[in-house]
Amino acid sequence: MTVPFFDATRQYSAIQKDITQAINRVLLLGKYVLGGEGISFENEFRTYIGTKYAIGVNSGTDAIKIALRSLSIGQNDEVITVTNTAVPTVSAIREVGAIPVFVDIDEFFTLDPKKIETSITDKTKAILIVHLYGQPANILAIKKIAKKHKIALIEDCAQATGASFEGKKVGTFGDMSCFSFYPTKNLGAYGDGGMILTNSKRLAERARSLRMYGMKKTYYAEEEGFNSRLDEIQATILRIKLQHLDTWNKKRKNIADFYNKNITNALIETPRVRNNSEHIFHLYVIRTKKRTALKKYLQENSIGCGVHYEYPIHQQPPYKKFAPKKYGLKESERVSTEILSLPIFPELTQDELIQVVKTLNNFKA
Repeated sequence: MTVPFFDATRQYSAIQKDITQAINRVLLLGKYVLGGEGISFENEFRTYIGTKYAIGVNSGTDAIKIALRSLSIGQNDEVITVTNTAVPTVSAIREVGAIPVFVDIDEFFTLDPKKIETSITDKTKAILIVHLYGQPANILAIKKIAKKHKIALIEDCAQATGASFEGKKVGTFGDMSCFSFYPTKNLGAYGDGGMILTNSKRLAERARSLRMYGMKKTYYAEEEGFNSRLDEIQATILRIKLQHLDTWNKKRKNIADFYNKNITNALIETPRVRNNSEHIFHLYVIRTKKRTALKKYLQENSIGCGVHYEYPIHQQPPYKKFAPKKYGLKESERVSTEILSLPIFPELTQDELIQVVKTLNNFKA
């Protein structure tokens, strides 16, 4: 049996009729950008998460970039974030001319609040936290630090749509929050897409202008902006999928529970979940000191797997110059050599899960 790491076609097969009808409706209306579907999805998504305002954009990367610009963060301003993340988190910081300041992580793979304050300077303008793998960061502790130092707080929720901390969904804690609808995400489009959320009318209005060339009225730019709009076809697809998101996230958590209960190999450490939080398992990431051998073993046994992420950002050529000189990123570097992502998507079958667990438990160093 071959077990794929991810298979988007299974989900599409289940909702194909609704998707086809929705797309046809958009095509027949003839309004493909900044129309009614986008407005409806913005309203439905902000209601689902629990904020006042939502601005649909072209991607999760653009969401971060526009959020930073909306907060007037730019050339040589410093933004505290993590190095164990996808490149887009940091490339968005650099796109506005700001400087990423890398801080180490805790045992949950997220920004460690205890290590933030030593990195704050008079140039620090924001903390950009990443709710990695679907696991909420220690957001209240981090928010307290941001408030104390009067710096902005931005949430990167690209992998955590639907996750919550102490009963509130991530995306509701920061000054602005950013979501990705890349096809592999828990709520994924059939192309690129992103969203910015905020409770600030001022920030929402600026973000809405920035996504459209800096315009507030047609053909008149008040500042330099971007072309970054969530198109109508992706919006209507996401409206359909949002109706299923809680069910899909529940299935992901059930799969994670199955793995947790049945992976018994002493060479493998299953994920830790933070107290008072709801992890929605965009990825199920184990740790093992035998990562190279285990990855090869799984591949030889037709089990899909991946590494998220093998190279910390500060070790990649464009970003090496931002590696911290006064302190280390020991935990971030350590976990990058040990993590391995297992198959986890809602349409996995019980037989496939049994096969994954059986293969893992049979692994010997």
